[in-house]
Amino acid sequence: MHMPGHKRNVKLLPMGNPYDIDITEIEGFDNLHQAEGIIKQLSMRMSSLYKAEKSYPLINGSTAGILAGIAASTNKGDKILMARNSHKSVYHAAILRELKPVYIYPQQMNKTSVSGGILAANVEELLIKHQDIKLVVVTSPTYEGVVSDIGEISQIVHRYGAILLVDEAHGAHFGFHECFPKSAVTLGADLVIQSLHKTLPAFTQSAVLHSNRADINNKIEHYLAVFQSSSPSYLLMSGMDRCIGLLEDSSKQLFDAFYDKLETFHQACIKLSRLTLLDRRIIGQDAIFDLDPSKITVFAGRTAYTGRQLSKILREKFKIVMEMETMDYVLGVTSICDTKEGFDRFEKALISIDLDSVAYSTEHKPFYTGTIKTIMDIAPFNAIEGKSEVIKLTESCGRVAAVFISLFPPGTPLLVPGEIINKEVLCFINQALQEGLSITGLHGDKKDEIEVVFCT
Repeated sequence: MHMPGHKRNVKLLPMGNPYDIDITEIEGFDNLHQAEGIIKQLSMRMSSLYKAEKSYPLINGSTAGILAGIAASTNKGDKILMARNSHKSVYHAAILRELKPVYIYPQQMNKTSVSGGILAANVEELLIKHQDIKLVVVTSPTYEGVVSDIGEISQIVHRYGAILLVDEAHGAHFGFHECFPKSAVTLGADLVIQSLHKTLPAFTQSAVLHSNRADINNKIEHYLAVFQSSSPSYLLMSGMDRCIGLLEDSSKQLFDAFYDKLETFHQACIKLSRLTLLDRRIIGQDAIFDLDPSKITVFAGRTAYTGRQLSKILREKFKIVMEMETMDYVLGVTSICDTKEGFDRFEKALISIDLDSVAYSTEHKPFYTGTIKTIMDIAPFNAIEGKSEVIKLTESCGRVAAVFISLFPPGTPLLVPGEIINKEVLCFINQALQEGLSITGLHGDKKDEIEVVFCT
């Protein structure tokens, strides 16, 4: 129940020796950084399939597309509006371009730690307040499959003369079936980045940047050459070619079968009484415009387990590995390559756990369930480049972070360089560490230290 989207399904995707197709830019095999032959054809097939004006295959993942897209859309020192739940690559781009971020927070789902969507009215409010914003960056879908109203957001962004970039890394499968959300590519977004490897049959690091802005394509191509390897993997590009070919030939058949398996699974899980699955009933609440049915979010609910404990039971007892574990839920990522046998095993595992009387609990689990909001004291670039010191985490309240502190996965920062460390975020970090969750960015063997901006 985890990435990559090919799920190692060798029946659907038989393959010979990978060394046979690991080549370089020899005659007839084109050049990613000046595509004129078969790679240009792949790009054109991608744009035709996704209905984009132009598409660029990426071999350094969505990260390269986000870095290039943001760099091409801004000048050094510009102000940008970015969702605070953006992937860390968005923050890295802001630092590299010395951009001045204005953060917009997603809505928060009631009594859970799952973020809702980005409210279009909030986007407009901030664009009115900051009329020099050049670029708006939104993540849709989120890791859990929450989709914002990109159509309305795009109209607002363009009304105020800005560019809209959508991080659709988890939505490369959007638009191929009426039961899945539409892609931002067809909803007015200027730039859309998708990770093919996350939800489609492609090798890890395979992604695509779609552009609907011909006026900045030259800059996009320039920055893609900066942020991507000068020795691109033909193994990855061959995998992308095969993935696109599979979708061109069989997308309806594959997605019909995939959705049938998802429907059967969700129908079977209706009988769960203690575990809870995120489902389409949340649409219309908390700025949630749509929900990706392929993401399976299972809350520990009225059990005695934390999300981490639930993940461990699934892994050790039922041999099912989840994509992500948090304090109160686990996340499964599925794709057209998942088998009926896999869904059946997952369904039976959840029902077994749900029926286990030992697991029953009516006690409230004291997990943090609200949006952590921090105040930016200085721009991230200045915090990264300035003088810093390492201090004890217990002594850091009120200080300014000099590093990213992230819960991984998904890698969305809890703290961004330049933000003031408050009691709320410290409480969350301590809870996560106690639960054994992976927090990146802390110092010390015991992860009890943090790098902060030097205070004179």
